[in-house]
Order: sequence, then C-alpha cells, then structure tokens
Amino acid sequence: MSGYGAATTYQTQALMTASPAQLVVMLLEKATACLHEAITAIEAQQIEERWRANKRAIEIIHHLDLTLDLDRGGEIAVNLRQLYTFALRRLADVDFNNDTQAARDVITLLEPILASWRELARGQLEAEAPAVSSPAKAPAAAEAAPSVSLNVSA
Repeated sequence: MSGYGAATTYQTQALMTASPAQLVVMLLEKATACLHEAITAIEAQQIEERWRANKRAIEIIHHLDLTLDLDRGGEIAVNLRQLYTFALRRLADVDFNNDTQAARDVITLLEPILASWRELARGQLEAEAPAVSSPAKAPAAAEAAPSVSLNVSA
C-alpha cells in the first residue's frame, strides 16, 4: 500500500469512527488550515490558490451553518449561526479585496469555537472510555452539533 493509500485509509477510518463533535473539530481545523493557506497565497500573489483555499473554507463554514440543529441546539446553535454568518460575510473580502486581514479575523473568530468543540469531544471520549458497557449521556452542548458528512480532500 502506498503512502497516499495508507493516509487515505487512515483518514477514512478516522472519519467513520468519529463522533459528531470530533467531526466538527475536523471541519474547523480544516477551515482554519485553508484560511492559513489563503493568507500564504495572498502574500505570494497566487490568486488562484488563494481562491481555492478560501473557497474550501467558505464551503466548510457554510456546511457547518446549514447543519446546525436550531431546534435541539437552542441558544448555542443560534449563536453559532450568527458567528458563521459573520465569518462567511467576512470571507468575501478575502477574494474581493485580496484581504489577508479578513482571513485572520475569521481564524481569530474560529479559534475559540474550535477550542470549545475540542473540549467537548475530549469530554465525550473520557465519559465513554470507562463506561464501555453503559453508554454515557452526551453533554447538552452536543445537541447543537451538526449532522456532519466530511470530505477533506483538496
């Protein structure tokens, strides 16, 4: 099996076994990485690569927004919707104005959200680990978790 094939198999396995919170973490990590790529591309004056990276970040954030469960997620989901909407508006400036600051602003916005989802995912793993025979109840914030399908290929 080639290195690429092994990496793809590992990535697929990670996606198939991840909880909704872990999938959100993966999506937010990918969106942040894409925005870093967009910044690098702007600085290198690589317009097409900037567009691709920003487009991927927009698609991920848009997906997260569309999959929010506003009925079960309550105020948390409503707040996430507002943050995602702001981020999407701000990311238009990355393309329209070749604006690295807009990408940095969205990264700054996503970082605490990502940290919270990481904490939630870690807490779920810890809660599930000792209770192999009896499933643990997920924290209430997990109800805001979107139903996620993830394609992280470039």
